[in-house]
Amino acid sequence: MMSASCTLLGDVFKRRRARLLVWGAMVSLAFGCVRAEWPMHRGGPRLDGYAAMDAGAVPQLGWRFSAGKPIKGGAAIARGKVYVGDDAGVFHALSLKDGSEIWSAKTQGPIEATPLVVGPLVYIGSVDGKLYAFDTENGDVRWVYETGDKIMGGANVADAPDGSGQWILFGSYDSSLHCVDASSGKLMWTCNTDNYINGTPALLPRGEIIFGGCDALLRIIDLKDGTQLRQIEADAYVASSVAIAEDGSAYVGHYGNVVLGMDIANAKVLWTYRDRAFPYLSSAAICGDRLVIGGNDKRVHCIALADGHGIWQFSTRGKVDASPVICKDTVVVGSQDGRLYGIALLDGAERWVYDIGAPIVASAAASDGWIVVGAEDGSLYALKTLKKE
Repeated sequence: MMSASCTLLGDVFKRRRARLLVWGAMVSLAFGCVRAEWPMHRGGPRLDGYAAMDAGAVPQLGWRFSAGKPIKGGAAIARGKVYVGDDAGVFHALSLKDGSEIWSAKTQGPIEATPLVVGPLVYIGSVDGKLYAFDTENGDVRWVYETGDKIMGGANVADAPDGSGQWILFGSYDSSLHCVDASSGKLMWTCNTDNYINGTPALLPRGEIIFGGCDALLRIIDLKDGTQLRQIEADAYVASSVAIAEDGSAYVGHYGNVVLGMDIANAKVLWTYRDRAFPYLSSAAICGDRLVIGGNDKRVHCIALADGHGIWQFSTRGKVDASPVICKDTVVVGSQDGRLYGIALLDGAERWVYDIGAPIVASAAASDGWIVVGAEDGSLYALKTLKKE
């Protein structure tokens, strides 16, 4: 399991890992992959933004792929391929080894969502309001599901409660969370809300799902039929995805300039982190007893999970709307100042900076020694990490 490498930060890491070891194993089996890959938004169904690889040393450019249009969404990495969409609505499948294009497909609108890879299919939502299922080998369209408005966030996957297969879960600007069959695209259920849904729904223990939206609510719903079970008032737009810790607690930042720590079982806010009056569009990454999140204040914030107190802050020269990735004990995050940063999780010290030279709003993907991130200059950068000396 991923948190084993975080024990350098304290014994609490082991305790958190032990609490839901069984559930974590079930999620891994349901997803059909190991967390060494990065097959979806934030890396896995809990959306915790953790990668089991070292990124402490200065990375080197392995390859660069020019899409020609800005890349605002994160990439997915699975079985030696990289998948990413661009602002022209083109969906690309590339070789992880050298960045050569294997196939591409066109949607009818820009792509800002992160792809989801499950078995032989890769799923991507587009601003054209459709979710596409492509064959990972050749890019053939298996099915298309149409919503009533644009899709901005990545999809998640869960085993169907009756064991009949897998379901794909995603939000839309039609103010609904949609659940469709993974193999056919058949609608299973929808959960209606009162405003747009930007983020990716996260999987919780006990067959539950949590997501936020522009109706300023965090909704906990039943995977079985989409029925709402509980809700938490956020008091501001939620444009990001909720990150889930191994003990089932949840964390999210929003437009109200705060980060929330939440008890999902009892549907209540445990603590509120407030620093300055700037919103959080970034999703949090979690490792052990702390979370890391980017802010519009041009800073990266590290916060204690237990009580929400600030541990450290790291300043950049631009807004940090990209979501951080924790690679063992290094935080990797891009900024609109055009730089990708490697930051020590322990104390917030700068470990390295890679100057891309164009604003970064896409979240990085990390897998098998690679860090892959898109930029506003229309290029996808694949950096190869080295072992720390």
